[in-house]
Amino acid sequence: MNEHIRPALATLGLMILLTGLAYPLAMTGLGQALMPSKANVSLIERNGRIVGSALVGQGFTAPQYLHSRPSAVDFDASSAGASNLGPTSAELLAEQAARAQAFRSETGATRVPVDAVTASGSGLDPHVSPQNAAAQAARIAGARGAAEADVRRLIGTHVEPRWLGLFGESRVNVLAVNLALDEAFPLAATTPATEG
Repeated sequence: MNEHIRPALATLGLMILLTGLAYPLAMTGLGQALMPSKANVSLIERNGRIVGSALVGQGFTAPQYLHSRPSAVDFDASSAGASNLGPTSAELLAEQAARAQAFRSETGATRVPVDAVTASGSGLDPHVSPQNAAAQAARIAGARGAAEADVRRLIGTHVEPRWLGLFGESRVNVLAVNLALDEAFPLAATTPATEG
């Protein structure tokens, strides 16, 4: 019996060292060496203060800011996830209808982008679609006392294309736009984008 247990325990110990220690350390080292910003959550700093991450969404509700897509976890990274409601759930359909009505009311849009009413799988998506962002331009311009065309132009400069022109969809990083809005169209009473 010992002749079977000893090699099994040695193999278990070796695999724990390889997969539980050596591999994670190697991947961490490679990440830090090849892409340190992404390995460190792509933190964004302003005036010596971390204001957010380019990879983790934040909730913005003030009218002078671009609003994020809905979050099933209220942008709490410690409980990231979806609502787990199915496509035929009456609760989910009611939530989406209410979100669509709210989007129409605040933007005046007749067509509501799907990402304006649906939460992402993680609940922490930092992006919205260019259509969603553009539909919010009039509200943002009105709240900031800026020309709508100028706000649309600023949003347009932050559209990220598909990766390699093939993968994913075009998108707009909400925090990046909100920080740019604060710089381009400052308001004396504006709460900084990190607290929107």
